[in-house]
Amino acid sequence: MTTTHDVINPATEELVRTIELTTIEGTDDAIAAAVAAGPAWRAVAPGDRARLLRRFSDLVGEHQEELAQLEVANSGHTIGNARWEAGNVRDVLAYYSAAPERNFGKQIPVPGGIDVTFKEPLGVVGIIVPWNFPMPIAGWGFAPALAAGNTVVLKPAELTPLTAIRLGQLALEAGLAEGVFTVLPGKGSVVGERFVTHPDVRKVCFTGSTSVGQRIMRGAADQVKRITLELGGKSANIVFADADIPKAAAAAPYGVFDNAGQDCCARSRILVQRSAFDEFMEHFETAVHNVVVADPRDEATEMGPLISAGQHETVASYVENSDEDVEVAFRGAAPEGKGFWYPATVVLPRTTRDRVWQEEVFGPVVAVMPFDDEADAIAKANDTAYGLSGSIWTRDLGTGLRVARGVEAGNLSVNSHSSVRYWTPFGGFKQSGIGRELGPDALDAFTDVKNVFISTE
Repeated sequence: MTTTHDVINPATEELVRTIELTTIEGTDDAIAAAVAAGPAWRAVAPGDRARLLRRFSDLVGEHQEELAQLEVANSGHTIGNARWEAGNVRDVLAYYSAAPERNFGKQIPVPGGIDVTFKEPLGVVGIIVPWNFPMPIAGWGFAPALAAGNTVVLKPAELTPLTAIRLGQLALEAGLAEGVFTVLPGKGSVVGERFVTHPDVRKVCFTGSTSVGQRIMRGAADQVKRITLELGGKSANIVFADADIPKAAAAAPYGVFDNAGQDCCARSRILVQRSAFDEFMEHFETAVHNVVVADPRDEATEMGPLISAGQHETVASYVENSDEDVEVAFRGAAPEGKGFWYPATVVLPRTTRDRVWQEEVFGPVVAVMPFDDEADAIAKANDTAYGLSGSIWTRDLGTGLRVARGVEAGNLSVNSHSSVRYWTPFGGFKQSGIGRELGPDALDAFTDVKNVFISTE
């Protein structure tokens, strides 16, 4: 079995670092250490746990540029995005550092006594992080889990382990004890699978493909293990004829091509009301050509490369290597030479059954289709197994609200493509996942409610 992994810079194809992969024995040892560290971590006074998490947040902030540069080299993210991502980890830790002192139970009126509830930590939480947003998605899991009094074992994606490893080091530097937060780079089939099968891991948080999420759900059922799943997406960007069409078209590339389209929230299906279709496409073509695709270290770059040669091949299979006759409306630019570059590509599917319309491409490919009226827009938007995110562009508040209520998705924006705020809940409908991350109630997913009745008779 392979014991190391070469981390490759996706913009240059150069070796960044060789990482030792955690074995199943090493995983078991880390879980045992997390179990052993649990009682002491739970016993830390709420105010002291809050201070430790704030110190962790401060250290991430002090190392923001280091973490960002590491992500650029490891993941090919633009430097602007990478700085935001490191800052998001800092901010999420700061937000949940307030939670230990506010992890309230309830007093419930009962006859003959007093009834109170407590929110108890689950124990060891296993977090499995994808390669598309290695830092933020890790933080969305470990920050509330730690705040609730759990210990955490975290497996970064095999392709992108570097920032997670550094965050693990910063946690120790902040004063978290050994075993409270442990990063285990390794294969999903080894480390991730052990999180699912190990009886001492009480919860698994997974972000990734729907097919892997289904396997985790089946495995977790054997132990009635708690799970949070954030899976795929095929989100719709719905543009009504009464919208500010130039503005909607100018914003559309940044709703789908951010992170080279490797985003579960990507608005990879654009629905435009038929009477505005030609006008939208004219403005959209200009906007796509204006997207700056270049060296991700350059401050002006807006889109970088795909993560790997394999992902490049997968994305291409939906367009030039497709069995279907895919019509390309227009494309943006991309660098030539080394690196896993793919141009921003706009296609016109023939039907709603086309693969490029139904399946998650996870690359900079967007399909555009006209719709007739509000009912047609909602029907087309919902004609998918996914339901993660989406956008609605209209000047009519009533239309925006009706369509937002009608679209089967967990995170919708009107006249915006903003999906994620750490202080609001995030998650999907249908096959886009189970449970919610972030927001004020995130600790509920990492605690059990204990009810205690005290007789006064």
